[in-house]
Amino acid sequence: MIYVGVPAFNERRTLGLLLWRVREILTELERDFQMLVVDDASTDGTSEVLEPYRRVLPLTVLKQPRRIGYSASVERLLREAVKRSAYPKRDAFICMQGDFTDPPEAIPEMLKRFEGGIDLVTASSDRDDLCPRSVRFARKASVVLARSLPTPPEISDPFRGYRLYRLFVLKRALGRAGDSRLLKHQGWAANAELLMSVWPHVRQADELATDPDYSRRFRRSRFRALPQLWSVFQASRDRRLRGLRLSSGGEA
Repeated sequence: MIYVGVPAFNERRTLGLLLWRVREILTELERDFQMLVVDDASTDGTSEVLEPYRRVLPLTVLKQPRRIGYSASVERLLREAVKRSAYPKRDAFICMQGDFTDPPEAIPEMLKRFEGGIDLVTASSDRDDLCPRSVRFARKASVVLARSLPTPPEISDPFRGYRLYRLFVLKRALGRAGDSRLLKHQGWAANAELLMSVWPHVRQADELATDPDYSRRFRRSRFRALPQLWSVFQASRDRRLRGLRLSSGGEA
């Protein structure tokens, strides 16, 4: 089973089209799949747009009455997929954005590598020129701020969220977290946190060169460099403080 998870806030203009495109790709590949969407208290009619899709797709919409933010939305998707999976060593979870910037055309290659034994397939891109100026600035600054984060050196971009995970590694990471939040920071920092959480359980990982596509996003960008960098800084600071506690004999 392939679970496709999308955290969404006010994605009325693209979310249904994205889900339908994913459906076309996975149907052509003859894969069993389920789609999970967290509607994070959208105010633009996202729920109404999704209603007809629920009748023709294997789609579950997890609607939030109040906003919980990106990281909590992603974590809810992870926990829902793990709860549903009967075969976590054979099932996969793909996380992608609802604004169409993560091209679904990369899914066949992700699945090919997954079926070849890879536990984690993460999208990467060295085409900074394709990104808006604010994103390019934040990407460069985040590298400096994240030096205290023990992100795997094998992964060139720990902040991008477009990834495929074997459900087993997510189940192990969530099991270690227990009832505590797995993802404590927002935005890019949450993506780095998730990577660090699953990495001890990953046997093989691979990167897939996949450029983000901003041409299909039909709304103004909500990206703000300073909040993103602040979250990365907080995650890095928390990791440094935790390292100091451990070196002094404190609790993990």
